[in-house]
Amino acid sequence: MDNSNEFAPVYLRHDLMIEIGRLEMAMDHLVERDPVQQQQLRPRLQTRMSHLLCELDHLPA
Repeated sequence: MDNSNEFAPVYLRHDLMIEIGRLEMAMDHLVERDPVQQQQLRPRLQTRMSHLLCELDHLPA
């Protein structure tokens, strides 16, 4: 009997939460960069965050 599939959503949720935390930290540290870098990085970070939050919403409860 293979129970690995039962835990897959738990691991995926955990991995998504870790990545969301990393993105939040990166966004917090944007203020330490020069304005040009902020303008380049902020949209990419926000897009990635949006994607991860969407993935998290689609996981089974």
